[in-house]
Amino acid sequence: MRELVFALEYEPGRNRVADALAEHSGARVRSLSLHATDDHLWRVDHATGTPEALAAVEDAFTDGDYYADCLATEDCGATQSTRVLDRTDDTLVLYTDWEPTPVCASVPHLARDHLGDGVLFETRHEGRHYTWRLIHSGAGDVGAFFDALRAAVGDAARTELLRTANVSGAPGDSAGDADGVALSAEQEAALSAAVEHGYYESPRAVDAGELADHLDVPRSTLTYRLRRAEELLAKAHVARDPQSDGVPAPHS
Repeated sequence: MRELVFALEYEPGRNRVADALAEHSGARVRSLSLHATDDHLWRVDHATGTPEALAAVEDAFTDGDYYADCLATEDCGATQSTRVLDRTDDTLVLYTDWEPTPVCASVPHLARDHLGDGVLFETRHEGRHYTWRLIHSGAGDVGAFFDALRAAVGDAARTELLRTANVSGAPGDSAGDADGVALSAEQEAALSAAVEHGYYESPRAVDAGELADHLDVPRSTLTYRLRRAEELLAKAHVARDPQSDGVPAPHS
């Protein structure tokens, strides 16, 4: 099995959910379940944030101009229904049923075309960054998938490959290969620059805005890459056998 992780960074005004999340720092949406056939897509999403953020996310999902994961650059005339399954002060669970039209495209449908049946999907949406994790057989054509994805997205979003590797785990387990963690080239560059310029010193020698200017990327892009790199490195560290470094395992 192969793991493929990439992110779409949406431009303002090109994705209602991305706009809502960008306006509410700390709000996130992750998929609990996502399934697609040739003519349908069903998904359940778990959103967290302030009541104001969750109201904005719900409005984005239910707005008539937004269709779940549709990559069409113009109104596609698709049919979608979204309903709330659960709601608390800081969480929201949404169920969406989307029926695309012939002009629609989506990540799951492009994956079915180029990576074959049986692809598993996991998503996380934070700010303008929409991260996809796909588990597939490895028999398909990843290059053709990305070509089709970039063509469908157009100038609405920038596509960034984060990881591709062999994997034996299931969605939700991001430890990756047993040999260690593999950062994308962009994550490596962000992390190296952060260390070199003193971002991790105490006190910091440079702030995120200055570091982003040095790398010539938006501040949100830099902080996203650093968070993803830190997450992968932390999970890989914790996943190691504690006794391999001569440290006694914790007692249960």
